[in-house]
Amino acid sequence: MGWTNIFYVLAAVLFILGIKQLSHPKTARNGNLIASIGMLIAIVTTLVVYGQLDLRLIAVGMIIGAIIGATFAIRVEMTQMPQMVAIFNGFGGGASALVAAAEFTKSGDITSFTLSTIALSVFVGTLTFTGSFIAFGKLQGFVSGKPVVFPGQQLFNALMALCLIFFSVNLVMNPADIKFFYAVIALSAILGVTLTIPIGGADMPVVISLLNSYS
Repeated sequence: MGWTNIFYVLAAVLFILGIKQLSHPKTARNGNLIASIGMLIAIVTTLVVYGQLDLRLIAVGMIIGAIIGATFAIRVEMTQMPQMVAIFNGFGGGASALVAAAEFTKSGDITSFTLSTIALSVFVGTLTFTGSFIAFGKLQGFVSGKPVVFPGQQLFNALMALCLIFFSVNLVMNPADIKFFYAVIALSAILGVTLTIPIGGADMPVVISLLNSYS
């Protein structure tokens, strides 16, 4: 096993230990720190192995992210933690969708497996992004906390899901036709909203946890 795999395994172990400790309030802080170290190891290892990125740009991104994260962590009250988690979760979903989009627009041949992964990442990431921000809006009072329902809503969601499958398959079969990619993004964004609005504000923490598991 090369040193690269050793560091990746170490990062995975730290992720598992961190998630385990996050399950209890007394160890949650340590769990967050351990998982963060695991992520740092994974990122640094990837940068060293593939080293084709501007390290200065990476450093700027890390500094900006650290400042924003620290500001939220210090200023947000404990009673507002669900809102903060919803925002961070939405950003995470958006980031995964952007990474998939970057991979899709990269020059060169893309295998069917990679295209399938891209379609799935765009779907899950975009759905998580819009759904998480609807959840944030309900918790913060920007959006009505009451369930928003309309006739045929479940049928509409089912049709949206079928259309997503259709366009995703066409994306894999015809990657040169960019309209299929845009269709997956648009339908995923709409589905994230329509799946979240019929749920009341009191159940938003459960929705956030579910969306977090998606991403």
